[in-house]
Order: sequence, then structure tokens, then C-alpha cells
Amino acid sequence: MADEKTATKKAVELDTKRFGAKLDALYSSWKDSEHWKGVSAIVIPTGEAADDIRYWKTSSLFLWMLGYEFTDTILVFTRSAIHALAGQKKLSILEQLKETCAERNLALEMHLKSKAEGGVPQMEELLRVIKKSADDPIVGRVLKENPSGRFAETWAGLMEDAQLKTVDIGQNLGEILLPKDSDEIINMKKAALLLTNAMNKKAVTEIENTIDQEKKVTHAQLADRLEAVILEPSKIDVKLKKDAVDIAYSPIFESGGEYTLKVSSISSGKPMDYGVIVCQTGTRYASYCSNIGRTYFVNPTKEKESNYAIAFEAHEAAVKSLVEGSKASNAYNAALNVLKQKDENLASKLGKNVGTAIGLEIRDNTQVLSSSNDNILKAGMTFNVALSLNKLTDETADDESGKSYAIFISDTVIVPPVGKPSEVLTVGVPKDWREIAYYLKDEEGEEFSGDDEVQPEPQVGIRKSARTEQIDFKAREEERRRQKENQEELLEKVNQATLSILDKSNNQNTAGGGTSRKISEIVSYKDISDVKRVHHFAIQVDNRSETVLLPIYGIMVPFHILTIKNASATQENEHYFIRINFNVGSSWEPGSLYPNMACVKEMSFRTANASHATSIVRDIKTLRSLILQRDKEKAERATLVKQEKLILAKNRVHVLKEVWMRPAFAGKGRKMPGNLTAHVNGFRYQTPKGEELDVMYRNIKHAFFQPAENDMTTLVHFHLINPIMIGKKKTLDVQFYSQVIDTIQTLDAGRRSMYDPDEIEEEQRERERRNQINKEFSQFIKRVQQDIWERDYGDLNLEFEIPFRELGFHGVPARSTTFIMPTVNCLIELTEMPFTVIPLSEVNLVNLERVGFNLRNFDMIFIWKDINREVSRIDTIPSHSLETIKDWLTSIEMKYYESKVNLNWKNILKSIKEDPEGFVESGGWNFLDADQTDSEEEMEEESEFEPSDDAAEESEDLESSDESVVESDEDDFEPEDDEEEEGLDWDELEMQARKEDRERGYNSDEEDRSRKKRRH
Repeated sequence: MADEKTATKKAVELDTKRFGAKLDALYSSWKDSEHWKGVSAIVIPTGEAADDIRYWKTSSLFLWMLGYEFTDTILVFTRSAIHALAGQKKLSILEQLKETCAERNLALEMHLKSKAEGGVPQMEELLRVIKKSADDPIVGRVLKENPSGRFAETWAGLMEDAQLKTVDIGQNLGEILLPKDSDEIINMKKAALLLTNAMNKKAVTEIENTIDQEKKVTHAQLADRLEAVILEPSKIDVKLKKDAVDIAYSPIFESGGEYTLKVSSISSGKPMDYGVIVCQTGTRYASYCSNIGRTYFVNPTKEKESNYAIAFEAHEAAVKSLVEGSKASNAYNAALNVLKQKDENLASKLGKNVGTAIGLEIRDNTQVLSSSNDNILKAGMTFNVALSLNKLTDETADDESGKSYAIFISDTVIVPPVGKPSEVLTVGVPKDWREIAYYLKDEEGEEFSGDDEVQPEPQVGIRKSARTEQIDFKAREEERRRQKENQEELLEKVNQATLSILDKSNNQNTAGGGTSRKISEIVSYKDISDVKRVHHFAIQVDNRSETVLLPIYGIMVPFHILTIKNASATQENEHYFIRINFNVGSSWEPGSLYPNMACVKEMSFRTANASHATSIVRDIKTLRSLILQRDKEKAERATLVKQEKLILAKNRVHVLKEVWMRPAFAGKGRKMPGNLTAHVNGFRYQTPKGEELDVMYRNIKHAFFQPAENDMTTLVHFHLINPIMIGKKKTLDVQFYSQVIDTIQTLDAGRRSMYDPDEIEEEQRERERRNQINKEFSQFIKRVQQDIWERDYGDLNLEFEIPFRELGFHGVPARSTTFIMPTVNCLIELTEMPFTVIPLSEVNLVNLERVGFNLRNFDMIFIWKDINREVSRIDTIPSHSLETIKDWLTSIEMKYYESKVNLNWKNILKSIKEDPEGFVESGGWNFLDADQTDSEEEMEEESEFEPSDDAAEESEDLESSDESVVESDEDDFEPEDDEEEEGLDWDELEMQARKEDRERGYNSDEEDRSRKKRRH
């Protein structure tokens, strides 16, 4: 795992002071505690590294004492010495501890593992040491843990044969590991910092977007997205060492009436239900864990709100009871008492405990917050306080999945010294009702103003009226009229452009084949004699022939790896099933060649050997990934356009020093910055390791310069005409950048005073560094522009474009929310990969989707002039940016439309390409004009019938229900008022509006709140 540091690397320096303190704690507990049951020797073995996440006391003890996890190592502690059995590299590291041990009158004895015998002679020597530790030796070890690997299994066999008296010391080690020192607390706080940002910036955002956009997203997909940002902390603005962070377990999302509320659960493949959603996740920093759990409600009932308030109070009571000197059982009893006082039914739903100890293990079961644990708490102990109420019922739910729900609240808490309150590390993730409850607008309800959704809530006692906005309505209306005229003129232009492109496409021969290999061209074995010989009848993977051999009716049948879609292993009772899925369907070559033939879609094989099942699935996936990657790379290289050779400048050259490149060069090892040099016909980027990349001037389509202002990087970016290869990947974008701010985030940054001299000095240094780097980049691009591009390459019209930040907006062009800015010729986002560069000259028109007063976000779709190209999109743009974007599109004379829903562009483009002339004759892109479509429908309805008096009254009622909230309360409306108000000026109208607002009182506010979809 990312946080499991291996101790077999060279130049590993152990913290001897830390080791000495931990050693004192271990021997002090061993000497004074009555719970060790006469143990004369403590044995701590570790096995080979595991692929999955495991929490074992033996591994935790190594991390606690040494800061590293040693594999295939045995430590034996006696009263007078410490014996270590391991390989040469590990023993050379442990040599650093000899002096520390000697200071405590302990000898550190090294036993070098022999390779030939697998360390058996040395293990027998350790057994003799154990037997000599006392007249009647008693071995203390963790009985529930059985490390894997040949080395650990050999030791376990010898221990069993020795028939020594053994005592389980898991509880004792747990008590030693539970109190945390200051360094350990800092690691847990860093893990909590990462956890808080991941929940607030990713988990909650994903849940809100899923609800808001009514997407069908599975629990597993939500978990994968959350896990991805935890492993890449920079994506959520957390500046922690990437190699020190990891997940404590896979994030868990549960909804739809099925809740386990355990960290051992797995997020299912079912879509998230818009009811009660439980999310829990844990992170690790330097192997130390933090955990959190939250419950989110969508359109909850009053009963759910009441139950959550009781659960919240019970959880708070449990947290407050964790103080130095109190019993661990107090936490459970405090929560139970609150539940019993408020609701006996809820008390019966409480689990057997309200949490466990946390630290190097996500769930230390040696210290459980249950009614039977009377252990005394000490300052510095850390707990995951988790209150769970499962199988609650809601009889008012419309479907079965909503009738059962759960409430889960979990936080990481530090036990404080006497007189101080408990410290909650995950307090930054909100859990009060207004932050976790979402109310969706009724589909039949009235629409509310989009301005209310975007703008902050008014202060208590101040009522905000839509009529009192300080806006020049006449000027805005004139601007809208001008925009509409401009858009009508652009319609004919984009229609003709589309027809021209379609005509060219039909006249050109666009037939072509893919570059990937066909199944009919693939041969696993040319002759039966080439088939791999097997010693036992089981699934085999032949990497050399790219083939998987499957046992079918007594024969090993070969299947090329490209015929296999995926493989998986599942456990059922004591057996394991290996499931292999094959590529099938009409799009698959054999399916199109033989449409009437039956195809094998799946095969399953049973085995009792778990390691074999896991190994086979892993080998199949690895081989398939390698072959697909190799074929993809080969295909990409085949399509590359040959670049001209770089001509090196002989005289003065312009250099941009110490810059980084994205995408980075392939290969392992530490990445290093390099120099970007402008030569006669192109740029060359070179690192001290000898890595080089050339970018030709004639291959540059657009060049950008983005100075650092509110971000951390200054960059130059090149969008290319033809792709180039960087490592094994083909790319159209290459970027060179420099960090202007040190990427370090301190834990106490939020508590520092603005008048702190150190803080002021640090900010001044950052300002100076940012200005210096911006100046260096600016001078470089100015010299390239003037001395090379304008002088020698004037025909290319190359120019460094600087984005307009004032026109920027937030959105999701790829994976996460970023800040997108227009330039003269493009719309760009260059801070996160994959980069977004949309050349405006290639865009035919823009469609703004999901535009409505009741939505907080909308999407922006770019339809290219090349109709054969898939549309590009930027999702989840805040609604308050709509007017800015429309103004910008009008200023660049870009045709745009607005729609209330997302459109299926794949089908739309297909139908356009099938009948281009009919498309233009029917109005072309004007079918996207929602306003015109609505007006045409109204005209058709009016021409078809004359409404009766009853229908007219009903129509008036419907119209009144569709009006805004402000006007729906005007019951005493009289027609004469309009004539009287025609002569009123703006001030008089404003006074009248305030008076009407006051007369409506609080009912309008309550209706607004009930109809809004926002956090309660």
C-alpha cells in the first residue's frame, strides 16, 4: 500500500529516539501489568507483503516502534535481550538500534536468515532462546493472526512442533498502542485533513450533483470516484505527500433500504437511491487512520428529522463522555440514555457498541466502546465514535426500498486531558440537519427565482424581494433585444456551414479500417506441438503466446487473450469460482462474420485453492492490459505525422529554466525539472537526466501564457496541429510550468493571526516569488514572439494568448470542477489534466442545456463545424455564470441556444448526416430554439379550438399557478390597477412593492423555503 514503507531500501534512517520511547513503554507495561499472565518471551513475526489492506497487531507494532513495516522478519523480546531474524538488508538497518538497546541494558542480537535453508537453523536457535527465557517459559503472541508466506508459515510450524505454552497478548499490545504521542496525533490530524476535504469537495458534491441532475450513479462508482481523489490529494487542494497517503478501506455508499454500516462492507453496483444515503470512508497518513460517517436525507419526513435530531444528540453525548479518567463504557451508556429518554424504539435499534479505538488500525477491537468495557481512558487515546441505528421504518414511503432506512454518524475523537473538551478531528465535515437534508422542488409546484439559489441567504430579519434588485431593467432589456437580433442573423450562417461540411463529407471517401488487430488474424499456436505442456489439469496463462488455456472435457483449449473480455474470482462457501467472460455481440468480428452461430459468452470454473483463483485472475488481467496497451501504442505510432528535424540555434538562445512538463516523461524514478530552449525552428525541452522533447513551431496551433494570480502555477501551453508521442502516449497538448507557491499546508494555518510577523513575511516571500516567475515567463514569451515568430514565421500568425479571467467560470470539462477561461481564439482550462482547449474557429454553435430557474447548474455543449466529430461539453456550470457566458458568446458572434433538458446528441447528429438537405429545409439548427417551439405549439392549440367559459377559468387558474411566488399572493388583483400604475415612476413603484412585501408577511417566506431545492 502507499503508506506501507518498506524497510529494505538503502539509506533508511530509523528514529532511535522514537524507538527508545516506544521500547520503554513496552517493557514498562510488560513489567508492571498484571494482564501479561507470566509471559517470559514476546514473539512478533511478520510475513510477506499483502496486496490487500490488512490491520494486524504484529505489523502495527513494527510501525509503532520503527516507523517502518518489515516483511519476513521475526522479533523475540526477552527480559534481557531482543533477537531479530531477517535478511541482510533488514539487519543492517536494525544495527542502528544497538546503542539505544544497550542504554536500557538490553542486548540486540542479530540472526541472519540463511537462504539455502529458508532460515530454519536460525528459527531453531530462536526457539532455544525462548526456552531459556524462564524455567517454565510462556510465549506471548497474537494468536488470531497468521502471517502468510513461506517464511512465516515455516516459523508457525516450528512453534507448533515445539509445543510451548502460549498466551494471547493482542489485548496487551492494543493497550500499549492506544495512547498517541504528539507525532502520532499530527499524523492522524493530517489524515483527518485529507478526509475532510475529500468529503466536502468530492463525496458531498457527487451526491448533490447526482440528486440535482437525477443521474443513475451506482454506489460503487461513487466509491471509486471518492477513492481516486483521496489517493491524489492535490485534486482536492490538500498539500500532503502523495506517497504517505492511502485509503483506510474502500469508501462505502449505501442507500435504498440496504444498510450494513460496517467498514468491512463493499459498495454495491446498485444505483444510488434518492432517499437516505449513508457514506463512510477512512484515510491514512503515514499509516495512521482517521474515519468518518455521515447520513444524508432527500425529501425527509418530519419523523426522520426528529429521529436524526435524537441520534445527533446521542452521538454528541458519547463524544463528550470521552475524557481522561472515565470508563470506556460511559460513551455507550451516555448515548443509550439519550435514546431511552427520547424514544425507546430508537434505543432498541442501537448497535452493541458506539465505536472502537483507532490509530494504526482502523478498528482496534481490543478497545470497544461498549457497555462491558470498564477500562480507564487516558489522554491521547483516539476513538472512532460511531453511532448506528439500523432497520428504522418509514411507512409513508412510496416504494419498498424507502420503507427501511438507517442513521449513521461517525467521527474521529481524541481523549483530552482533565478539564478540556474532547477534540473531534473530523469536525470540518458538517452533520447538523440543515447541512445534510435536501428538499427537492415538487414537479407540480411553482418555479422559484434562480437568483435566490445563487445569492447568499439574507440576514435574519431582512427580507429580500425580487422587485428591489438594483438593476437597470430598461438597459438590460435593450441588451437582450440586441443579443436576440444578433442570434437570428447568425442562424443562416451556421446552417450553411453545416450543409457545406456535410456535402464535403459525402463527396469524400471516408472509408477506412481500424488499426487494431482482427481476431481472424490472430493465432495462438501455429501447431499443436507448440501448445504449452501442463503438469496438472487447471487453468494456465501462457504469456509467451498471449493465450489462456482452459480445461474443457479433459482437453486444454487455448483462447487468445484478446477474445477474453474480463475475469473475476468469487467465493461461495468453501469454494472459489473463476468466471471468464468472452467478447461477443454483432460489433465483435466473429459475431458479424457468423451472425447465426451461437457464441460462448461466459465460462465458470470451481477450485478450492483461493490463492490459485486469485493468481489466475490477476495474470489474465495483467496480460490483457499489457497486450491492449501494446496494440494501442503501436496503432498510435502508425498514425503519427513525421516532424521536421530541430535546427539548433548557434547564436543567442532564449531559455526558460527550471520548469516542469506535463504530460511528464514516462519511466520510474524521481522526476526533475528541465530547461525549455527556443531554437531556429522549434522548442527543445531537456532535463538533467538527458530526456528530450522537441516541439516544432509549424506544429503549434495555439500557444497560451497563463500567469499565476490566484493559483499556484505559471505556465506556457502549446496546442498542436498533429499529435506527438511523449513516452508511450500520443498527445495534442504539451505544457511547461513552474510552481510559484510551496505546496505545503500546515495544520495550524487556519489559526494563525493576520498580524503574525512570520505569516506576513511568508506572504511577502510568496508574492515576490510569484512576481519573479511571472516576469521570467513574460520575458521569455516576449522574446520568442518578437525575435523568432514575428520575424521568421509571420505566415503562421503565432501569438501567445493570455486568458481573460474576468470572463471565466467554473465547470466540469472532464473529471472535476475547474476554472475555465476564454482567450481570443479558444476556451481553455490548463491547470488540471486532461487539458481542455476548444478552438472557437472550429465550433459551429453552442447549446446551453438544463437552463431553468429551479436548477443551480447548467451544461454547455459545443457542436463542431465538422459534423462527424463528437460534441464537446462542459458540465455543472453555476447558474450565476449564465448571463456572463451569453454576453461573451454574443461578443464573439457565436450562435447559441438554450434548452431545459439534456439532448441525445449522438442520435441528433446521426439523423442530420442521413438527411442534410432536409435538415436545412426544415429550419436547420432552429429546432433547438425552445421559445419558438413553445410559441408554435400555443398557436396550434389556439387554432384548434375555442375554450369554453369553464376551460377559460381553468386556464386562468393554471396561469396563476405558473406565476412567480411574489405575484401568486395578490388575491385582490383588479384590472383598474394597471391603468393607474402606468403613470407611476420608478421610485413610486419601488415604494408600492415594499408595501406589498410587508403585507404578505411570513407566509411567502415559508412557501419559498418549501419550494426551494437547497440545504435545509
